[in-house]
Amino acid sequence: MSSSAARMPARETIPFNLYKINKPGVARVVSTTQLNPGSPNDEARHIVLSLEGLTYPYLEGQSMGVLPPGLDENGKPHKLRLYSIASTRNGDDGRGATASLCVKRDITRVPETGAVHYGVASNYLCDLKPGDLVKITGPVGKVFLLPEDPEANLVMVATGTGIAPFRGFLKHLYEERRDWKGRTVLFFGVRTRLDYLYGNELEAMRHHPGFELYTAFSREQTNAKGGRMYVQDRMAEQAELLYDLLHRPNTYLYICGLKGMEDGIDTALEEHWARVGGNWTDHREKLLDDHRMHIETY
Repeated sequence: MSSSAARMPARETIPFNLYKINKPGVARVVSTTQLNPGSPNDEARHIVLSLEGLTYPYLEGQSMGVLPPGLDENGKPHKLRLYSIASTRNGDDGRGATASLCVKRDITRVPETGAVHYGVASNYLCDLKPGDLVKITGPVGKVFLLPEDPEANLVMVATGTGIAPFRGFLKHLYEERRDWKGRTVLFFGVRTRLDYLYGNELEAMRHHPGFELYTAFSREQTNAKGGRMYVQDRMAEQAELLYDLLHRPNTYLYICGLKGMEDGIDTALEEHWARVGGNWTDHREKLLDDHRMHIETY
């Protein structure tokens, strides 16, 4: 393990599982805001939860469990759902008394039958109103966290609501710590500009030295081959930058979004590594072994 990789938060200091399924905490909805108004795609919401009365410290990159009310088709309580926390440890209130979630309403349509399936937890959360109470567990997660070294470089790759932990990362680094000297590179892919979640916040961060932002709008842009522009295509365009950064011992790679997105990323990086006589698969294993590559997909 590299010396930089060892500079992650000590595991024993990370808040973990303070509230459990058999003894959850109760949070209150402060506000709920649609992040993609006018989008033809399913709505995404930023939900701020009050933690007043709870002992619920958390770190950027951790997740919160949500217990939807009601019973499933077998008469059993709905299962716990985990959501990446989208705020910093100080919350959107700046006092550490709130935690925010980024939730996309899950509505799956089956073309062959016309049947519509509504995701239990996402629809429950998206229907909440200010003042409503929510049973929560957690926080959980001891891996998808920021390194402590302020000179570390971060490469973050997100699709859709996978932007949630990176919003927390960036706001913590640039609005709270303000001592970060390493480069922070974010690749963010969504369908359209209307689905550019937290777009105004991210664009405003471009003035920070060392921060680079690359967006991909798959339904509006085309890649070099004339196909849809996905996040891995933007990464392929910046392959030389990534090759340089990912060979530095103090660079960390984070991937968050839909399950399977890492396959396209691997393909894009494999092609460049092969062109310069390297092997991405071997390098990927080294990053994993050094605890400098973290993947959270759903």
